[in-house]
Amino acid sequence: MLAKVFGYGLNGLDTFPVTIEVDVGRGLPSMAIVGLPDNAIKESRERVRSAIRNAGLDFPLGRITVNLAPADIRKEGPSFDLAIALGILAAGELIPAGPIRRYLPIGELSLGGEIRPVPGCLSIALVADKDEFDGILLPHGNAAEAALAESLPIFPFRHLREVIAFLQSPDGKSPFKTPPSSKILIPHPSVDFSDVKAQAHAKRGLEIAAAGGHNILLIGPPGSGKTMLARRFPTILPPLLREEALDVTRIASAAGFLPPAGRLIEERPFRSPHHTASHIALVGGGTDPRPGEVTLAHHGVLFLDEFPEFSRQALEGLRQPLEDGFVTVARALRTLKFPAQFSLLAAMNPCPCGHRGDRQKPCRCPSGAVGKYLARVSGPLLDRIDLHIEATSLRTQELRDLPAGEPSSVIRERVTTARKKQALRFRGTFCHANAQMPSSMVRLHCALDNTSEHLLREAIETLGLSARAHDKILKVARTISDLAGNERIRPEHLAEAISYRCLDKMNT
Repeated sequence: MLAKVFGYGLNGLDTFPVTIEVDVGRGLPSMAIVGLPDNAIKESRERVRSAIRNAGLDFPLGRITVNLAPADIRKEGPSFDLAIALGILAAGELIPAGPIRRYLPIGELSLGGEIRPVPGCLSIALVADKDEFDGILLPHGNAAEAALAESLPIFPFRHLREVIAFLQSPDGKSPFKTPPSSKILIPHPSVDFSDVKAQAHAKRGLEIAAAGGHNILLIGPPGSGKTMLARRFPTILPPLLREEALDVTRIASAAGFLPPAGRLIEERPFRSPHHTASHIALVGGGTDPRPGEVTLAHHGVLFLDEFPEFSRQALEGLRQPLEDGFVTVARALRTLKFPAQFSLLAAMNPCPCGHRGDRQKPCRCPSGAVGKYLARVSGPLLDRIDLHIEATSLRTQELRDLPAGEPSSVIRERVTTARKKQALRFRGTFCHANAQMPSSMVRLHCALDNTSEHLLREAIETLGLSARAHDKILKVARTISDLAGNERIRPEHLAEAISYRCLDKMNT
């Protein structure tokens, strides 16, 4: 007998429909799985066989063929175990075949029949068709995650026996309901901007970067507080919008990084890879393509400390995602597209010894070493960074005598107010922040008066700025204007935005 079960497979972060066809025919007892399965799916033969027997049912005798259609797309992971088991039982006439076509079964089976959580349930729940299915059958550990999609009814189970009982009497179980506490904020470590003394220029730059989603580079000698500032940056970031939170949670789910509770992530991700990270680790890819740090930082921040110490290939790989907001990984059999709309936060020393421009220690670098060191970060990559901020070192007496700085809560309130203005400005578009504006929107939302036009023209000619830098200055000026509560960009807003191109001035 032939039975069909419907499901979805993961292709990177995206999903595609899969029909699981199971035929139990005459012949010597055997089981074959076709349709480009990976090793995890091929090994499901043994898991499914033991799970069915330990659920108290007889495994059908005969020649069993399982086909995962479409046959020309590779299927990966153990999430098809439950669907294959139900298909075998239906084809062997041990359970009714009709009900299983109305549900989407997802889950990995243990040898004892327990249903284990699998990654990517949220992605599947977001695309499942309400008109075609009556609900999703999945592991109990994925219930809260899938319920975030607010699409199909969710029916969680812990054992294969429970699923079989449900299919025999679907009206006997109520759908899963999200508990009131399903949305949580990830607490920040015990750090706050009030810990940072002085560094008003750097803190102002970070506030602008948070308010507009801009890329930022911190430059300063060792001990000037670059890493300290960066670690406190998440405490002033605005909360995620609903659609952004779903994107972040979906990526964490598909990558297998979602917390056990499977709840909605409402704080922006902050990723901080070590400078020995490879190009693939940062951008994504590999033989079996996986999302990289730029995707895991989607709608959040990618912090790269010791910026010039990253490999040249890894740094140059950031150029396209910084520009396009996504990464395309092409392989012989498939091409995957990973989202990568993040803010880059980088930190570096001004020279190899670190003390160029230091008020306390002289620079000991030989002639030509400074230029060679700065050249590790290419001009095209620097051009994509909106704000270049110089952090100065403080004397011991200053560290002891200066009062505490402004707390993160106050700064975050200003940042959130500015983001709300941008949300209204870009309502109905793909943009969420000023940094994401394309050139057409820059012309629309960043109009200048005659004084500002003259100031910008002089800065471009003096510093030799590119057309990209021209637009980035206007975007930063727009954010400064939002923080000031002005509808139009004023000359002082533009002048401040121009002042944040310090590396352009150093290289001129």
